[in-house]
Formats: sequence, structure tokens, C-alpha cells
Amino acid sequence: MPSSVKALGQPRSSSPGMVPNTCCCTSAAVRRRLPVLAWLPNYSLQWLKMDFIAGLSVGLTVIPQALAYAEVAGLPPQYGLYSAFMGCFVYLFLGTSRDVTLGPTAIMSLLVSFYTFHEPAYAVLLAFLSGCIQLAMGFLHLGWPGFLLDFISCPVIKGFTSAAAVTIGFGQIKNLLGLQNIPRQFFLQVYHTFRSIGETRVGDAVLGLVCMVLLLVLKLMRDHVLPLHPEMPPGVRLSHGLVWVATTARNALVVFFAALVAYSFEVTGYQPFMLTEETAEGLPPVWTPPFSMTTANNSVSSEVAWRSGLICEPLKQEVESAEMSKGGTASENNYRIDANQELLAIGLTNVLGSLVSSYPVTGSFGRTAVNAQSGVCTPAGGLVTGALVLLSLAYLTSQFHYIPKAALAAVIIMAVAPLFDTKIFRTLWRVKRLDLLPLCVTFLLCFWEVQYGILAGALVSLFLLLHDVARPGTQVSEGPVIVLQLASGLHFPAVESLREAILSRALEVSPPRCVVLECTHVCSIDYTVVLGLSDLLQDFHKQGASLVFVGLQVPVLRVLLSADLQGFQYFSTVEEAEKYLRQEPGTQPYHISEDSLPEHKVALLKA
Repeated sequence: MPSSVKALGQPRSSSPGMVPNTCCCTSAAVRRRLPVLAWLPNYSLQWLKMDFIAGLSVGLTVIPQALAYAEVAGLPPQYGLYSAFMGCFVYLFLGTSRDVTLGPTAIMSLLVSFYTFHEPAYAVLLAFLSGCIQLAMGFLHLGWPGFLLDFISCPVIKGFTSAAAVTIGFGQIKNLLGLQNIPRQFFLQVYHTFRSIGETRVGDAVLGLVCMVLLLVLKLMRDHVLPLHPEMPPGVRLSHGLVWVATTARNALVVFFAALVAYSFEVTGYQPFMLTEETAEGLPPVWTPPFSMTTANNSVSSEVAWRSGLICEPLKQEVESAEMSKGGTASENNYRIDANQELLAIGLTNVLGSLVSSYPVTGSFGRTAVNAQSGVCTPAGGLVTGALVLLSLAYLTSQFHYIPKAALAAVIIMAVAPLFDTKIFRTLWRVKRLDLLPLCVTFLLCFWEVQYGILAGALVSLFLLLHDVARPGTQVSEGPVIVLQLASGLHFPAVESLREAILSRALEVSPPRCVVLECTHVCSIDYTVVLGLSDLLQDFHKQGASLVFVGLQVPVLRVLLSADLQGFQYFSTVEEAEKYLRQEPGTQPYHISEDSLPEHKVALLKA
């Protein structure tokens, strides 16, 4: 209630965050794998009150969203609810964040629709296989930041999420306008939607727009509600609480309003809205995922599910872990989450969820924010959310038929709208315009195929990274002696470009000039670099000029001494090197051996 809003700004240090990774003794390992043991002994009535309010708030948010996201996944509406409760119970025991909620999300539903051919059996199988992959990643400590996933840059992630927001949002225009027979492929969807715009059903369009306006108004009220103060009169506190409840549960409130309007028309015998299809009544059956099945068009290989699980789940987990660790509720509330433990929680949720007909789930940004803003203290708030979903499955599924599709479309559009980040384009244009390239490539190609867009964006980012490695920046000081300072590291792709730059400036002029190669920023070199430097030294020797080195770090100096390069000369400062090359008396290069390198370096630093 309102008091929880005020508590949000406090660190709530007494409530659990991440379980510290301390010693390797048995009790510590058990507490690390079962974070519930860290906070359950200290559970209090105050925590129970806050967790109940937060769980109720999240439950009223997830029920209409689950019904809507099932439509995005191309599955019957009950499968959204089947996917919404298992994560609440699993995360109670394995979760490391008090705020995170697991369940169906818009982006994951979109990814599921691409690979399961609208067959519930394939979606359930995908949940099982994805869960197995995530469990393996968690046990192998491949959580964020993982080596491979580190190559998916922020612009690629932003391009993917923005494209997903556009794809999901535009995919609901048909339901918002009451259009039928619109294909799901994005470009065909755009074409047929505009072609069929004259067939718009007035009732659906009006109701959908009204629902969107209501959701927007309630969201603005939620964002601008004044904080509650203890000295406020009881009447003000009561009205503040009512506003807080209405704005927090705005999705459920708007869907209930739309269903009530549709039921009123149904009683009169006239129905101007497209309604949700019949929802299977009762709790889901418990069964094992189908590893093989025969469809009307014969069999579709389950390798598709393997492929989609390998692509979709680790990527979505990367987005969630990075967001929660860097800029999400964990950083706001002054604690960190354990990415590997989160993988175990999500993996077990998907494996167990597949037994009750769930499709793949992950952490939800929107519902996690609702959870945090409601003042949740422990993951026990998920018990209330899960129980609310089960109660709706047991007793309310027959009433879901009266929910207009336009209302669910409005819920989806308003949920995914914040995913389209308009600020990132302006930010990258101001900070580094070249990063707009992988963002735009990912954004555009994701409309064709998600995996191709992500792969292309990652490859473009990798190419930009390799370009900097292959063409390191240099600062050149011209004069009788050329001083060339490498602005970054030196690796084998850069050898030829460095060689050409030095030769063109020093040896292809008359008379040849000496060069000082300043290597302060070079921390490591490889054998190819050594060979290239050896060739350069020989070229300078043939032309009667000198190439000397300055600022070599110990690992680099050790490698060069081990290579026993002919003509290798090393100085501590640029001034000493220039003085030597001008043949002024009193300066000599250092002649040291590999064995005396550490002592020599220490003496050099002291000097």
C-alpha cells in the first residue's frame, strides 16, 4: 500500500539481497544454492504484510498480461496462465533477488512464436530443452558476463529490443482494429494490415483506443503520485491508497472494464467486439513434454526447438542479467544478484513448467518494477502471485471468453512501448556515431529474422572491434627524429599497417630518418609482431638509419629479449632516445639480459 511506496527509497538493508559468495564449506554452499535459508529464519510480520501487497499487485498485473502474451506466442490463452505460476514457487527457494518475477514476457513470447509453429506441444518441448540448457549453464558458471555473450554489445541489445517492441506492437494492430486473416510474418503483416484498413470494426477500434488512453492516464498517475507522509489526514491516506491500487493494477482494471462492456452487449444479443477464444477450464494436467509428435503436415523436427532454445534463452538471459546487475532494481536497491544462481532458478522453472504445459519464461522487467515499487521484502511475494494465478485458472477461465481482443491488444502495446528506446539513437549520435551501425543493422534485420539480426549486429560490432585492433591509432611527432606513439595495443593484424606507416615516413624519404617507437600502451605482443619488428630493424639497418624503442613494459621487453633481435635498442625516455640518435655524447641504450630484467626494471623505475 502507500507506505510501501515510501519504503522503496530506503535501502531495506534488513531484507535479503544477494547471498554472499563466502567460504566453500558445506553450509555456505547450501545457503548459496538455497538463498531462502538466508532470509527465512528472520522473516517477520512486517515483511509478510509488504510481501502480500506486492504479490497481489504483481498477480493482478500478470493475469491479463499472460492472456495477452499467449496471443503473441501464437498459443491458446490458457498457456499464458500455465506459464505464469511455476516461476513464483521455484524462485521462492532459488532466487537471489527480492524483486525479480519470472513468467511470460513479450519478447520471449515473440521468440517462441517464431520457432514453435503455433503448436503448443513444441512450445512445451522448447521450455523443457531451454531449461536443461540453462541448468547446464548455471552449473558450469556460464552466467552473465559469459565470454561469448560479452560480444553482444549494448547497441545490439537495444536494436533487438526496439525491433521486438515494434514487431509485437504492430502485430496487435489487427486485434486493435478488429481485422482478420492477417499473416504473422512482419512485412506481410504490414502490407495486409494497411490493405485491410477499410475493414476496421468500429467497436473494436473505439474500445481499443479507449483502453490505451485509460492505461496511459493510469500510468501517468502512477508515475506522478505524491509520496505518502505519516502526518497526512486519514481521508487523504485512504484516497492515496485507492489511487495507488488502481494505478498499480491498471491492466487488470482496464481488462475487467472491457470484459464488463462486452458482457453487457452479449446480454442484449449484439456483440460489436472480437472476443477471446474459449479458454480451457481448470488447472493444467501434469504430463511429460512430447519429444516426438505427428502433425497434419507430417513431422517437424524437434531440432528447431533445440536451435531456438540455444539462441533465444541465453540471449534473453543476457539482457535480464545485464539489466538487473547494471541498471535494474538490484542496483537501485543497493544489492547484487548472482547470475549463475538466477540461471539455475530460471532453468528449473522452465523444466518443471514444461510438466504443466508452460512455454519458456524469463524475468519480466515490467512486473519486477511493479514488485519493487510495491515494497516487496522477500521472494515470498511470489507465493501470493502464484496462488492468484492458480485461483484464476480454477475458477475464472470461463469468464475470460468475454475479454475483447482489443483490450488485450491495448495491454500488450502499452507494455512493449517502453522497450522502444528512442533516446539511444540520440545518445549514440552524440557519444559515438559509429555504434549506430550495429544498432541499425540489428534493428532492421530483426524484422526479417530475429537470429539473423542479432548475429549480423554482433558481427558488425566484432568487425568494428577488430578494425581498432588491426588499425591502432598513432600519434606522430615530425622532426629530424620521428617519434611514433602507439595509442593502443599492438597485435598481429596491425603489424603490416604499422610497417607501412613507418616505412613511408622514415625510409621512403631522402635522407632516411630515424624513428623512436613509443610503446607505453603496448602490454603484450605475439610472435607475428616480433617477426614484423625484426624485419623493420633489418630495413632500417640496410638504409643506415635506426629504430629504437621507448616505454616497453616488462612482459613486452621480456619477449623482445627472448627473440634476440638484431639491432634492438631500448631507452627509458624519449629524450634519451632522441639524444642518442642525434649522436650526442653521454647517452647509450640499455644492454640487459633476460635474466637481469626484473632487477633492471626496478632500478630503472627508481631512477
